Amino acid sequence: MRTAVISHPHCRKHKMIDDHPECPERLDAITDRLLASGVDVGLTHLQAPKAKREDYLLAHDESLVNLVERLIPQEGLNNLDGDTWLCPDSLKAIERAVGAGLLAVDEILADKLDAAFCSVRPPGHHANKNSSSGFCVFNNLAIAVKYAQSKGIKRIAIADFDVHHGNGTQDIFIDDENVLLCSLFQYPFYPNTAVKNNNHIVNSPLPIASNGDDLKEVFNTQWLPKLKAFKPELLFISAGFDAHLEDDMASLKFVEDDYIWLTQQLCNAVKDSGCRGVISYLEGGYALSALGRSAVAHIKVLTEL
Repeated sequence: MRTAVISHPHCRKHKMIDDHPECPERLDAITDRLLASGVDVGLTHLQAPKAKREDYLLAHDESLVNLVERLIPQEGLNNLDGDTWLCPDSLKAIERAVGAGLLAVDEILADKLDAAFCSVRPPGHHANKNSSSGFCVFNNLAIAVKYAQSKGIKRIAIADFDVHHGNGTQDIFIDDENVLLCSLFQYPFYPNTAVKNNNHIVNSPLPIASNGDDLKEVFNTQWLPKLKAFKPELLFISAGFDAHLEDDMASLKFVEDDYIWLTQQLCNAVKDSGCRGVISYLEGGYALSALGRSAVAHIKVLTEL
């Protein structure tokens, strides 16, 4: 596949309190592992463009956009939601994190790419229409999905395998039957919001200590039939790697081979449905070595299918 990693140096400028797990070094861990693995040579590298205010409004209420803009400090930090802070350069990172997905949509629809991994921060899947939370300011992936819809794409699937429930993405698309959301996560666990299922929202909560065998059971019995019947034109992935055995932010037991298997299965499930491409967005993952290894394993699959 023609695969790109889309990022921007400004994504490192978003900084929160000292020792916060969602730190700039997360992106370095992925970049360093890409170089060391040799996967880098088979990739296109693209710089994320700046998103515009109107792009944020595709998925968010103006009240939230106004709040974020108002809370960007001249110096120091402002607390956005209790565990998410804004610094003077946060908007520089946010606009590139959002812009990465917009570029990925454009490149795939122009038949220049088959897949893209958006290696950006801050992450996005906890941000809903009118609030930011859980290290997330705006919902990067949801904005890109809305943007793809504005370009005429009718059926879009989202797979979210972050260890935390993607409550923001669920809330944004809960009434949109043209978007299929399949989400697995540790439960009960943060964000402890309502888990809502309907004919196009498939939530797959997993108990503590679930491993790759449990992941395969969820995919084969709950996700695969839905994906095949839905026949998406685009597949988006909220790629959180914090369900890894080494990540002490949570208590699941996935390893790199599990991320490889799931990525392969997701891509294979949509390959024969006329799917035009795969856009993966970095979400969680806080044990830096495990994050680097897992993200590169995921990216490598995108280059091979």
